[in-house]
Amino acid sequence: MTSGAAAIAERAARESYGKLVAFLAARTRDLAAAEDALSEAFASALRVWPESGVPDNPEAWLFAAARRRIIDAARRSQTARDHAAREIALAGPDPEASEEGAPEMTLPDRRLGLMFACAHPAIDAAARTPLMLQTVLGVPAERIAAAFLVEPAAMGQRLVRAKRKIKDAGIPFDVPGPDEWDDRLGAVLDAVYAAYADGWIDAAGADADRVELVSEALWLSEILARLAAHHPEALGLRALILHLHARRAARRDAAGGYVPLDAQDTALWDIAAIREAERVLFQAGRLGRIGRFQLEAAIQSAHAARAFGRRVDWAAIVQLYDGLVAVTGGSPVAALNRVAALARRDGAAAALPALSPLAGILDAYQPYWALRARLLEETGDRAGADAAYEAAIAQAPDAATKSFLEGRQSALRKNVEVRDGGSS
Repeated sequence: MTSGAAAIAERAARESYGKLVAFLAARTRDLAAAEDALSEAFASALRVWPESGVPDNPEAWLFAAARRRIIDAARRSQTARDHAAREIALAGPDPEASEEGAPEMTLPDRRLGLMFACAHPAIDAAARTPLMLQTVLGVPAERIAAAFLVEPAAMGQRLVRAKRKIKDAGIPFDVPGPDEWDDRLGAVLDAVYAAYADGWIDAAGADADRVELVSEALWLSEILARLAAHHPEALGLRALILHLHARRAARRDAAGGYVPLDAQDTALWDIAAIREAERVLFQAGRLGRIGRFQLEAAIQSAHAARAFGRRVDWAAIVQLYDGLVAVTGGSPVAALNRVAALARRDGAAAALPALSPLAGILDAYQPYWALRARLLEETGDRAGADAAYEAAIAQAPDAATKSFLEGRQSALRKNVEVRDGGSS
């Protein structure tokens, strides 16, 4: 029973964490307090459920437990005003529930409102996307820090300051009116894409947390595209995520090996998702305001041509990357992907000089070394390619990618050995 209760608690944490935090924070206006109370509720579940049994409605039980802890904290507060405010915020139509027997209930989903609160102009711009990733989608602070190339301690301080700002400024946890969307939507879209990208790393679907993250990002992108149908970038993000997700089943072979995009079996691609992505992208294009996510979706659309028996237009992809580099203010990752497309259009020798300006900037980015290795190999610099493969292997994000790169490096070394043997 103990292991079963723990598994259910872990699943509830994955599936309900953001929803519960959003609902509690919307009532208390205190994001940090909601997180602390929910953390205690999960800890209590791990103690109580193995003994008393798993409740019929784990989400309602967790809400009741967290709510009780917030009220207890309010009663102990030294500030009577704060005490009263929390009591009032937590009062309302919610059914009375105890940790011992929570009733059947369905909590309204306030995650989108919490995302817009995190994207409020009063919040430091550098903290908005990380804050959404942590509070709404439950991404651990360490992973967020790594994704943003920031020390974990610095990221932790940034998040604490942002939560305090939400409380002190009285920022509402509601989806704002249309007149406020332009100021906040960009940060919300960035967070949804960052969540999907974090889940994308787990191509084999072995990490339950990342699988849930992908599901959350898909759901949020659909909601945003529906609510913000007049914002082309919301539509662009939805199209981009659909294009990427359509290829998920083809990213690993039957043995779990890494499969590069141009070697993927298009029969495994989700054609319905691709067609929907194309429809949404066309809808975005009719609005006449180009942006990052639309350009990225258009690049994926060009790759999707293979699914319909057409050749990939590398010249068009290079042009799209030119636009992406421009709209992102010279993003080094966009520039790197442009070099890869340039190599497919004009050859490795023509593309290699365009890689030089990125040296030093992307040293901690594994795809940089993988591309450098391939270009050096194709231009005959086997020693340079071997060293680049070493760096790429050392930074490989998973075993499948590492094995693929090791295979490429092994083939390179065998070729060198054959050549050396033949000349001696």
